[in-house]
Amino acid sequence: MRKKSLNIAVIDYGMGNLHSVSKALQRVSPEARVTITSNAQIINTADRVVFPGVGAIGDCMTEIIRLELDDALAGAIRNKPVLAICVGMQALMTQSEESGGVECLGYLSGNVRRFRGGTVKGTRLKVPHMGWNEVYQTKSHALWRGIEQNARMYFVHSYYVEVESDALNAGTCNYGVPFSAAIECENLFAVQFHPEKSAGDGLQMLENFTQWNI
Repeated sequence: MRKKSLNIAVIDYGMGNLHSVSKALQRVSPEARVTITSNAQIINTADRVVFPGVGAIGDCMTEIIRLELDDALAGAIRNKPVLAICVGMQALMTQSEESGGVECLGYLSGNVRRFRGGTVKGTRLKVPHMGWNEVYQTKSHALWRGIEQNARMYFVHSYYVEVESDALNAGTCNYGVPFSAAIECENLFAVQFHPEKSAGDGLQMLENFTQWNI
């Protein structure tokens, strides 16, 4: 009997690095059907959902609500593996300091803060935090399989997640202040870095996501 192909929906609300994410998923899972979509029905019937995002959180939230993707995403989080990336991770939190203060989706308890910059050991920390940085894995998880402790991942962000409970953290990073680099809750995994830009370790994480059974 022929094995059913995996259907992965990449949520499109006009604010994500969609094609890079889609191509990376297709690379690690050639048999999968990867669909970039804002169609709630496709999201509802997908086996896995990716929630990417770049840009200002205020604009992201406006488009998510306008396209009525908040309900589709909430349904996905209840029922199937979901991977949120960068601003997608931030949108899951309670609120953000960006854009004068924005109410986010509130699926997870925590806030999004702006990096203040400053100097650490004589090195000036520029904002945004852009480039490679080490991620410390705070707990074991299926998505860390094959990725070494303190692996370097690629970040591009001016704001960071501060969770209310450390129990949500799956990985942390430091850029003048410690912040959540990865969080997990049941079948939801979210990362501040861009796995699609993080070379071999990032591709390993995406492959792990395609194989993650909840």
